[in-house]
Amino acid sequence: MSRIINANDPTKIRNQNRRSIAEILRRLSQKSDIDVEAKDMAATLVYLLREITEGVEKSAAAWEKRDYWMKAERFLRDWEWTKETAVNIEDVVRHDAWDLLPELLAELFPRFADIQLKTMTRTADLWQGNYKRLLAEEPSELPW
Repeated sequence: MSRIINANDPTKIRNQNRRSIAEILRRLSQKSDIDVEAKDMAATLVYLLREITEGVEKSAAAWEKRDYWMKAERFLRDWEWTKETAVNIEDVVRHDAWDLLPELLAELFPRFADIQLKTMTRTADLWQGNYKRLLAEEPSELPW
């Protein structure tokens, strides 16, 4: 019997999402005002950050099963900002507090500075309609 290899492991998905976020941040920084596309992009940031958080939790759980407790704890700590940032951006989107978005984006930029963007590979299909989709969901909250 051969080994089953999962091509969509959490690390690959995390790296793809980081690339998508970096491209969205670049595009948003070039916008002078908040239009429909900018709202869709902001909502997409929420979804991508949530997916990163889920992947981090899956990876940490796998390490905990193998008794790599310290590695799992350190990894969770290194990525805990994703959950908080997703909730903060979601709050901005839901309450139309667009004046707060540039500050949140400025906090995100350094976390994606290592990603080189020579060409934009993500299309508008990635973010189109996500603003309405996010508003249709129940609001998420951080448990603290």
